Amino acid sequence: MTITKESTGRTNVTGQPDAFIRNHQYNFIKEQALNLVTAHAMANDAEVLSVLRHLSHEKVFALFPALTEEQKQILRPLTSVKDTDDAEGFLAGLRPHLIPFRAVTNDSLKRLFPKVKRLKGPNVPSIDFYSLSYLAWQENTNRFLVAERNGRLQAVSGQFGASRKQGICMICHKHGTVGLFTAKTKAGADNYIKHGQYICADESLCNSRLTSLERLEQFLDRLER
Repeated sequence: MTITKESTGRTNVTGQPDAFIRNHQYNFIKEQALNLVTAHAMANDAEVLSVLRHLSHEKVFALFPALTEEQKQILRPLTSVKDTDDAEGFLAGLRPHLIPFRAVTNDSLKRLFPKVKRLKGPNVPSIDFYSLSYLAWQENTNRFLVAERNGRLQAVSGQFGASRKQGICMICHKHGTVGLFTAKTKAGADNYIKHGQYICADESLCNSRLTSLERLEQFLDRLER
């Protein structure tokens, strides 16, 4: 197992002052929009729908501790979502305001994993950084993960089992096809502890379903001990 941290050395994540929504927040908002679509398809009670719209509005606004009035205006159309077309239009309006994951290169990734010889790295030009809360890729039996925390890149690696089963992912906490990620952490001068955690077999799917960073951070913290 490898775990390293590297400063991102930046003050502005995107260079775009109107970008304020991270991937996990976008996924949460999308979830709320689709819940409203389902509610309108199944419920006829105007009062019930009004309450659901209000709750969705409150949950989304609670994601952001200090919204500007302009940002509130961008999010408010959520309460008008009634069908799939409304949801798609609303979500399309959010995409220009997404904050991408920290851009990386193969050279910068090699610096994050200094003990790994012949690290190939992912196909960086094909990565949609706007759809990532963490970056992950597979090389042989090893899985590599990179996440940004407090302005720094944190990297971990470990064995990822070839067997697949249905279960709960420790990162996105959604049910699906998972594999066993196993890594060793130092517990003393010459002692190591092996940690095994089930995570999504498909890291892209995991990123698309992640609505909170809490369990991702817990996953990383456990490997840092």
